Amino acid sequence: MPCLQLIRLRKKKKKQEEIEEEIEDVRRMKGGRNEEENENEEDDEPVESSSIGCSPLTRRRRKSAAVGSSASEKHHHNHGHQSPRKSPGFRFRRIFDTFTFTRSLKPQYSLEHDNDEEESDEIQKCTEGGEMDVVTHLLLEVRLNNGEDLPVKDASGSSDPYVKFRYKDAIVYKSGTIFKNLNPSWDEEFQMIVDDVTSPIRLEVFDFDRFCSDDFMGAAEVDLSQVKWCTSTDFHVNLLDEVNEPAGKASISVTITPMTQLEVQQFQQKAKNGILSNTEKKKEQRANNTQDWAKLVNIVLVEGKGIRVEEKSPDAFCKFKLGQEKYKTKVCSNTEPKWIEQFDLHVFDTSDQILQMACIDRNTNAIIGRISIDLSTVSLDETLQHWYHLEGGPEDAQVLLLITVSGSHGAGEAIETDEFNYNDIRNTRIQKYDISNTFNDISDIGTLTVKLFGAEDLVAKDFGGKSDPFAILELVNTRVQTNTIYKTLSPSWNKIYTFAVKDIHTYLQVTIFDEDPNNRFEFLGRVRIPLKSIRNCEKRWYGLKDEKLKKRVKGDVLLELDVIWNNIRAAIRTFKPMERKYISQDQKFKPALFKTYFVELKDFVSSLASCKNDMEYLLSWHSRSKSLTAYVIFMIFVYYFQIFFIPLMILALFGYNFLKFKTNGEEISRTPRHSLKGQKSEEEDEKSGGFRDTLSSIPDILQSVQSFLHFTTQLIQKIKNTFNFTDIWLSLLAVIVLCIAFVLLYFVPLRWIIMVWGTNKFSKKLRDPKFVDNNEVLDYLSRVPSNTELQEQSNERVNRPINL
Repeated sequence: MPCLQLIRLRKKKKKQEEIEEEIEDVRRMKGGRNEEENENEEDDEPVESSSIGCSPLTRRRRKSAAVGSSASEKHHHNHGHQSPRKSPGFRFRRIFDTFTFTRSLKPQYSLEHDNDEEESDEIQKCTEGGEMDVVTHLLLEVRLNNGEDLPVKDASGSSDPYVKFRYKDAIVYKSGTIFKNLNPSWDEEFQMIVDDVTSPIRLEVFDFDRFCSDDFMGAAEVDLSQVKWCTSTDFHVNLLDEVNEPAGKASISVTITPMTQLEVQQFQQKAKNGILSNTEKKKEQRANNTQDWAKLVNIVLVEGKGIRVEEKSPDAFCKFKLGQEKYKTKVCSNTEPKWIEQFDLHVFDTSDQILQMACIDRNTNAIIGRISIDLSTVSLDETLQHWYHLEGGPEDAQVLLLITVSGSHGAGEAIETDEFNYNDIRNTRIQKYDISNTFNDISDIGTLTVKLFGAEDLVAKDFGGKSDPFAILELVNTRVQTNTIYKTLSPSWNKIYTFAVKDIHTYLQVTIFDEDPNNRFEFLGRVRIPLKSIRNCEKRWYGLKDEKLKKRVKGDVLLELDVIWNNIRAAIRTFKPMERKYISQDQKFKPALFKTYFVELKDFVSSLASCKNDMEYLLSWHSRSKSLTAYVIFMIFVYYFQIFFIPLMILALFGYNFLKFKTNGEEISRTPRHSLKGQKSEEEDEKSGGFRDTLSSIPDILQSVQSFLHFTTQLIQKIKNTFNFTDIWLSLLAVIVLCIAFVLLYFVPLRWIIMVWGTNKFSKKLRDPKFVDNNEVLDYLSRVPSNTELQEQSNERVNRPINL
C-alpha cells in the first residue's frame, strides 16, 4: 500500500530526528507519570478540534510525546537512551491503524505490485503527494424531500414554492419551483464542501411571482453538529414566517462525509461553483425518454345545470384534486354555468387515482356538491363524456365532464408490422359497416384509424437548437396525446390510434407542441384533415401550418389514415345538428376581417342588383325580341306550373354544373383561387388598440354585425359550393333527396305532404322531450365547407420519401 511505503521511507530518514524531538517534549512536561497512568489519561482526554479528520498515524504522533514521556524516563534510567518508538508492539499498532484507515479512504489503491520498479514509482508518488490521504474537508450532502401545509400566497388559493439554502449567510443552492401546490415534493439533492460543522445551514421557502418580488413563506435552521458522520439524518423542521408564526413544515436529509485532499480535487472538477446537484441527472433522465408521471389526465369542464344554493343563483367555481395536484376554475354566476375550461392533471402514484371535484359558492364558501371518480376504471386513450351528479347537492345538480386518460408512454399501440395484422381487423370493420348492416346501430357512423409515424424538420424552440415534441390528435371532442421525444427535431412515435366517427363531415386535427418545464407548451405546427378527403391506407407527408391554419410553417408529419364508414348512417346523421366542439377559439372583432366580409357581401348584393336590372331591361321593352320571348316563356310556365317543377329545376341546375364540372376536367372551387383578403392588415390590427379602448360599447355592436355578416357570407358560400360540387358526396346527397322529393310531389298531393310534415313537426316534442328544434336545410348546409374552411383544410402533397 502506498501509505505503508511512505511510512517506511520516512522512518529511515527521520527516525533519529523524531526521537530527539520526543525527548525534548518529555523534558518540558511537569511531573513524572508512569506509562500506564499516561495512557489512561490520554484515553480520557478529549480530542482537540485540530485532530478532527486526521489519520490514526497523525494522531498517534501527537500523542506519542505523552506516551513516550514516562517511557523515555523509564528506559533512560534502566536501559540507557533507547526510545519507546523502537518497541516492536507499539510500531506494529501504529502501522496497523494507519493501514486500516487508509484502506477505508482509498480502496481503489492496489495492494500488490508486480515488481520492485513499480513499487519505487508508487513510493515516489506518495512522497510527492503524501498529504493526499489526510482528511482535510467535510462533504455535506443535503436532500430536499418535501413540504407540508405551506401558507397560501397567491390569489388562486395556492402557492408556487421554492427553497433557498444558506450557509454562513451565502446562498449555496436554489431548488426548482413547484407550481400551484401547498404540499410540494421537490426530491432534489446537492453536495458541497464545508469546513465548520458548528455553522448551521438555513433553508428559506419563497413563493414565486412572475411580475413582482417573491413572497417570503417561512424559514428554519438545521444544526449540522447533530449529524452523525457517514450516516443520513432526517430532519422535519417547522418553518416560521416573519413574525415567528408557524408556516408549515419541510423535510430534508443531511449526510456528512470526511474527504481527503485528493477527493476534494476530484469533487471540485465535477462541481459547478462549488455545488454538485442532481439537476444534470434529471436532464439526463429526460434525454433517456423517461417521465415521472404514470398517467396524464386531460379534463374539460363544460357546463353545469341545477347549480344553486337555497334556491338562489350562486357564484360557483370548481376545485379539482388528483393526488398532490390541484386546479381551480373561474367563477360563473348562473344556475346553469358554462365554464368550458380545459386542463391537465397527472397521476404519479398508481395506488391513488381518485379524481375529486368540489363545486363551491364564492359568496358563502358553501360546498354545493362533490364528485369522486376512480380513474383506474376509465379506459386509456378514450374520451369519456358524461353528466355527473353532485353528491350532497340539489337533486338535479349535474356537471358535464370530458375525461381522457393517457399512459406515460403515450396513447395508442406501437406499430409492429410483424405482430399487428391490421388486414384482419380492417376486414371485420368493413363487414360491420356494410350496407346490409345499416340498421344494426344507426348512431355508429364509422371508425378512423390513424398511424402516426413521426415528423421531420420541426422548429427548434429550446437552447441548443432542439425541441421536445409531442403530438395531440383531436376528432371533435375526442383527444389523445403522445409521449414526448426529447432533444430532437425529427421525432419518431410509431403509434396507432382508433377514433369512433360520429359524423363523417368532421376533421382530424394533429397539433405538435414543444414541452417545456412546469407544464408549459410551445406551438410547433398543426394540420387539419377532413375525413371525406382521406385516401385509405395511403402513407403520406402532411405539411404543418400555423395556429390559424393560414400559413405554412417549418416541419412535416408522416401519417397513414384509414376511415371505414356507412354511407346511409352518415346520410341520416347529416340532417341532424352537428356535434358541438367545446374547446374552440372565441371570435374577436377584427377590422380587416370585417372589411373582407363586407366586400364579399357587397359583391353578392351587386349580382342580385344586376339580375334586377336585367328584369327591368326586359320589362322596359328596349329589345322587343327579347322582351317578347321572356313574356311567352313566363306565360307558359305559369299556365303549366306544377309543384314538382321546383326540385326538377334545382336538379337542372345541378345537371348544368355537373356537365360543366366534367367538361373542365377539374373540381370547380375545390380550392380557393386566392387567399382571404386583408390577412396582412388583420395581423397588423391585432397589434393596435384603436378607438375600441375609448368607446367600450362600439366593439360589442361591431362584433354582432360581424357575426351576422360572417353567418350570411358563410351561408352564401356553402350554397354556392353545394351546386359547384365542391363536396361531391354532399352534392350527390342533395341530388338524391331532390329526386325523392320529385317523386313524392308527383305522386302525392301537396296537401297530404304538408299535413304529414306539420304532423311530424308538432309531434316531435311529444315523441322526444329532449328534442331540439332544427332546420334540416341549415343542418345540411352546415356540413358544406365554405371557402375559408377549404383553405384551412387544403394540404399540399409533400415530396419526401416514405422510408426514412
